[in-house]
Amino acid sequence: MKISYNWLKQFIQLDWETDKTAELLTDLGLEVEGVENYESVKGGLKGVVVGHVLECVKHPNADRLKLTKVDIGEDEPAQIICGAPNVDQGQKVPVATIGTTLYDDKGETWKIKKGKIRGETSFGMICAEDELGLGESHDGIMILDDALVPGTPCSEVFEIETDAVFEIGLTPNRADAMSHHGVARDLKAGLLQKDISLELITPSVSSFHVDNRTLRMEVDVEDKELCPRYCGVTISGIKVTESPDWIKNRLKSIGLTPKNNVVDITNYVLHELGQPLHAFDAAKISGNKIIVKTLEKGTRFTTLDDVERELHEDDLMICDAEKPLCIAGVFGGEGSGVTESTSQIFLESAYFNPVSVRKTAKRHALNTDASFRFERGIDINNTKYALLRAALLIKEIAGGTISSDPEDFYPKKFEDFQVFLTFEKINSLIGQNISTDTIKSILSSLDIKINNVTETGIGLTIPSYRVDVQREVDVIEEILRVYGYNNIEFTQKLNASIASVSRFEDYKLQNVVGEQLAAIGFYEILANSLTTPKYMELSGKHKEEHNVEMLNPLSSELSVMRQSMLFSGLEALSYNINRKSSNLKFFEFGKTYHHYESGRVENKHLSLLITGDQNAESWRVRTEESDFFYLKGVIDTILERLGISTPKSEPIDSDVFSEGLHYKVGKSKIVSFGLISKRILKHFDIKQEVLYADFEWDKVIELVEKQQISFTPIPKYPEVKRDLALLIDDKVSFADIYNIAKNSERKLLKDINLFDVYEGKNLPKGKKSYAVSFTLLDENKTLTDKQIDKVMKKLQGGFERQLGATLR
Repeated sequence: MKISYNWLKQFIQLDWETDKTAELLTDLGLEVEGVENYESVKGGLKGVVVGHVLECVKHPNADRLKLTKVDIGEDEPAQIICGAPNVDQGQKVPVATIGTTLYDDKGETWKIKKGKIRGETSFGMICAEDELGLGESHDGIMILDDALVPGTPCSEVFEIETDAVFEIGLTPNRADAMSHHGVARDLKAGLLQKDISLELITPSVSSFHVDNRTLRMEVDVEDKELCPRYCGVTISGIKVTESPDWIKNRLKSIGLTPKNNVVDITNYVLHELGQPLHAFDAAKISGNKIIVKTLEKGTRFTTLDDVERELHEDDLMICDAEKPLCIAGVFGGEGSGVTESTSQIFLESAYFNPVSVRKTAKRHALNTDASFRFERGIDINNTKYALLRAALLIKEIAGGTISSDPEDFYPKKFEDFQVFLTFEKINSLIGQNISTDTIKSILSSLDIKINNVTETGIGLTIPSYRVDVQREVDVIEEILRVYGYNNIEFTQKLNASIASVSRFEDYKLQNVVGEQLAAIGFYEILANSLTTPKYMELSGKHKEEHNVEMLNPLSSELSVMRQSMLFSGLEALSYNINRKSSNLKFFEFGKTYHHYESGRVENKHLSLLITGDQNAESWRVRTEESDFFYLKGVIDTILERLGISTPKSEPIDSDVFSEGLHYKVGKSKIVSFGLISKRILKHFDIKQEVLYADFEWDKVIELVEKQQISFTPIPKYPEVKRDLALLIDDKVSFADIYNIAKNSERKLLKDINLFDVYEGKNLPKGKKSYAVSFTLLDENKTLTDKQIDKVMKKLQGGFERQLGATLR
């Protein structure tokens, strides 16, 4: 939000330096993010002086040029070549001297230099008004007042306004400060704490009176909830022209482009008082009637930007007896606006429901100065005052007469909010005792009415413009920001409490796993929980009836909550692959959402996505493609880190995976993983294999909480390893060997490892070779050869009997 310092000074006569004022505004919570300098004429006419044309003769070598000698207040007159048809001896003219920078209407610059034209030297330029930015005429040079003294800076001749403009980063709750009057009101309260008492000057409307009643406009508000107050007045006999310079300068300083005097005045009052206004061409209002209502869904309406929009049944509209005229609080219609031919207007000032305006503006993707204020909450008690203020300005600047009594629909008066403020709560929250007199002074400076004072606290009435102050803590915040955060002393001690937190807290386990994954090259992603319902068609597992739908979606592509972590993760993979980054490892902690007959359900998940090579290309390390077993190893490591051991595996049955496994502990499925189906990858335009794992994180947490920490001392006796090369049927899995070995020898057998697999040449058809190592250990003594041989014979016998295995 931009605030003009000159404009502020109309409300509070402050002569502080700009930086000092910016600092105080920031201390008051109106953070000044920057200060811009504004000049009503770009460059401020620096280097342009009054010149007196002493001589004016025809250029000896050019028919259309003239050679002049101009007194510019220096010792010698300057010779200047001029092509203007109206230049003549004896005139006082504006002269841009050597080195002066001029600006064209597009803001581009050019510098005046000494030049030679057709053999004659020119030491400056006699200017037309458009060349100086003082107007649009280029018919000839400007002729100045004869009484002016040569050499006088033109910045002193013309009313060049310079201004400092504050860029304020306004927080959404500070609706009261969305105007120059509101900022001045805050500034006054802040200055009072510095023992500077200044009056807040509010424009008077006491001179308002009805000139005649020849143009009455009937107002009918059908929806009183969406429009609690509506005011309006008619003005006849106006002349729509260009605004005076003082209004144009005010608007241009805050970045607005002047249009015409009526529209400019509505914008002026908006930024002056914070009350949006709208002027209708009264001649275009059918039946001399204004109706505030909603229309049927699908009604077509063309706005001022010449865009036809389809209305929602909840959009509040300003209509006449036949048609809609304006989207209430948001944007006007093309058929009812003020034009150069307008001679009579209906001026509207209203209070519209903030939630209704916000939803309407969002639906139609319209963000206007009016909607910005309405949706944050304006002062309902300022509505009529702003109307009278604008009407008087229009009458003064555009002429005309007030042609009706002001209409004021306000059936249910808003009551100011009551708060009881306790001294104990003030000192508790602020952490420092503030005197009662100081508190009362701050409250009074903020227009908060003090009803009564007791030993324990103060009864208060909050003004209607402070829509964000509803609770005791809100009032304390107001006291603190005006008192000054910088005035709160630092304490010499730090109080802290020790929280009793379980070591199995979700966020702690997330950090453990997240750090583990990051250490092996994974990147964490955070995908949008909103997604498109089209993804439900990719898998039979996800049903449309289980979607959690948004009531007010931003778009059809973000209209439901996700039922799976997969599709948003594939979006991230696709985005990176399309940018030539094909070796990717992602993980994400997030939630899925389902709607069942019993209600809505949220489930937390950890998802892993892997594609491409395991490691970056290097001369030291051979690049290996990520495969199913790499993903399985990552999963096993995570479960081992969390203390979840010996999960059971079973083949996966899902149209999401082309192949994969479930890990289960008891009856609970804790993770599903495998290769994503090519059919799904094709939808995301991914042409390389993708590995995916989906942890049921809520169930993982439950298992972790049940785990008992156990440990065994480091064995004192050595381990022994023995290998067997087994020729087995190709349908036998390592899991079969593992289970037989574990059942055969439970006491001494500590580890089983498959270190080589061979199929092909020199082996019988239907056979394969497994090289398996077995680690044996007796924790109480050193193993003898006899014991070792006995165990190995038992293992070998089990493999031969149950699997038909032979030794190679």
